[in-house]
Formats: sequence, structure tokens, C-alpha cells
Amino acid sequence: MSPLAIVMGSETVIGVVGAGAMGAGIAQVAAANGHRVVLADALPPSVVRARDGHVNALARDVEKGRLTREDADGVLARIAYVDGVSMEQLHAMCDCAFVLEAITENLSAKQALFRTLESVLPEHAVLASNTSSLSIAALAGACSRPAQVIGVHFFNPATLMPLVEIIPSITTAAEVTQQSRGLMDSWGKTTVQAADTPGFIVNRVARPFYSESLRMFEEGIADVATIDWAMRALGGFRMGPFELMDLIGNDVNFAVTSSVFEGMFFDGRYRPANTQRRLVEAGLLGRKSGRGYYDYRDGAVAPGATKDSALGQQIVDRVLAMLVNQAVDAVHQRVASAADIELSMTKGVNYPKGLLAWGDEIGAAVVLARLETLHAEYLDERYRPSPLLRRRARDGGRLLA
Repeated sequence: MSPLAIVMGSETVIGVVGAGAMGAGIAQVAAANGHRVVLADALPPSVVRARDGHVNALARDVEKGRLTREDADGVLARIAYVDGVSMEQLHAMCDCAFVLEAITENLSAKQALFRTLESVLPEHAVLASNTSSLSIAALAGACSRPAQVIGVHFFNPATLMPLVEIIPSITTAAEVTQQSRGLMDSWGKTTVQAADTPGFIVNRVARPFYSESLRMFEEGIADVATIDWAMRALGGFRMGPFELMDLIGNDVNFAVTSSVFEGMFFDGRYRPANTQRRLVEAGLLGRKSGRGYYDYRDGAVAPGATKDSALGQQIVDRVLAMLVNQAVDAVHQRVASAADIELSMTKGVNYPKGLLAWGDEIGAAVVLARLETLHAEYLDERYRPSPLLRRRARDGGRLLA
């Protein structure tokens, strides 16, 4: 049966492999939208945590009046939990028409899983990956039905964050892209389509939020607390870069940065920072380990920020110039449409404004001048302006056209 013959509605059985925070959240979203769900993980304790997490989350929804007890029980009843990902155990997914993997960000592990899934799933099943930066083409290349492999990237927490990036590879069938996007739309998600390039939209465009902040910290321009204060108080971001890295996990953020850097053929604009590498090597992963850029242990005293408005504006201007340049270059490189890039940054990472519109407010010529000043000082390719930014600065055109 061709994938085109499958219409994905609430009767579609959904498989999710990986019962960590992301996979468990995706399973809950699918079940809340009426699907039967099979959730599997290689580690039985992860399955137990996912089940307990579902019970607790739905109990809170009932307590707050967002769900009735009957509806919450219905969601739980639609999720089946599987301890293990062997071929025999994954036979529990034999009725699934759409399976999404949310396992460790490791290409060979994902390829091996997809090969196993292909042997137990129906021929029409779509294989989706929640990877944040790996090549969808490389995943599809390991499969016997590459046309049915696609990237479907959620943001954490999946139950709350509206954005889902849809990433077809060069071998993905058009109908699979259409079906997958339609399925996510039916779950109430905001979908955008991205080219199969390292980091897709959000994890490509957002890199300077972290990397340029780390660069300023390493140079001694400002400390962690001051940079975070500037980006919140003056930039309008909900969290500062170091707070956010500690929340995401420094291991996760460093892995994504390293993956994008390698995937972009070691382009200096995506170079990781040694500071982050050292924190990961030391096991200082952020909130989940008790220490990261900040100390979260009992009795720890939070560092104070230097609330100097001139210094703070210098920090914001430098990071924003880099972010706007990345967004403009994503348009130039046809990673996604301008509208989808704006949606991605506001809905996926809660930026206060779309970066292209923000660049128009600042002025393309001003953004270009800031980058050229940085490049003249450092002679570093990371400050290379996008050709499209140069063009708009020259002709006075808008970045969000």
C-alpha cells in the first residue's frame, strides 16, 4: 500500500520510541488527541518514569479544571508502555502507521533503530525522527523505504510548546511530508517546513544566542549573571543564555552546537566554546546535575549582576546583530521561508520578536555596521555578514519582505 493511501486521523496508531522527557511528552500529546499510542524505551526505569509522569501531569490537569477525570483516564488508557526496543519487543508497534523516535542524539543509534522498525512495521508506516540537528537524508539512507522517512522536531516541553519543524529529506515523498504536517496540525501544533540542513531553523539561527554570549564571557567583557540580566532586562528575552543552557542541559546544548558545527563543514560561525566543553567534561550539566553556570545546590548564593545599562546594551546589540544575521542568512540559503523563520523563533524558543522584523526595526545598515566593526576587530569569520544583509543594507529593502 502506498503512503498516499493512508489518511492519518485519530484512528491512526502512533508509536514513540524513547520515553525521556521529549518522547513522553509527544506520547501524551498524541493520546490527548485521541490516538492509541505505544511508547517504548530501552531502559525500563525510563518507562516507569514516563508512566508516572503521565499520571501526575494528568492529575494536575484535572485538579486545575483543564480536563475531567474521565478524559484524563481516557488519555492514560490509550498509552501502552513497552520495556525494551528489541525486534520482538517492538512488534508491539506492528499496527502503527506513524512512529517517531526520540532517542539519544546519535546517528548510528537512530539508523539501527529505524532498520529494526522497518522490519516490524506495516509497509505504509512513516518513520519520523525528533532529531534536533542530524541529517534526515542520512537516517533515510539506512532504510529500505527512504521515501517514508522524515524529520518531525518538537520543542521541550512537547505538551506546551506549539512549534514543530517538519523536515523532509531529498528522498522523502511529497505525500509523506503533507501527511506528517497535517497530523501535527491536527494536534494543534504550529508547523513550519525546513530544509534538511544542520540545525534546521531554530537550532541553526539560535546558535549565537549562546555562542556570542560565551565569547563575551570568555573575554571578560561581562560575567554570566550580567549577560543574562542584559538579555532579559534590555533585550526582552524570557531567559538569559546561561540560564537557558543550564535548563536545557549543557551536555545537550554542547552536543547540538558540535553537531551543527561539524555538519556545516566547520564554519567558524558555529564553533563551540571551550567553556561549555569543560563544564560537560566536569559533569556540570546545569539544573539536572545541581551545578552548571550557576549553583543550584541547597544554600548556594546566586551571583549578582552588574546592572550597567551601557554595558548591557553593548551585550544585547552584539548578540542581536549575530542573531539577525543568522536569520537573514537562513532566508538567503533557503533553509525556510521568511514567515516560517519568524514563526520558529517566536513559537519555538519564545523570542520577544521575529528576528527579521527586529532587524528591520534596528535597520539593516546598522546591523551590518555592527558586524563589520566586530570583524575588523577580530578578523574572525564568525562575523561574516550574509550577502542578503549586505544587499538590503545597500538597497534599503526590508529583511522581512
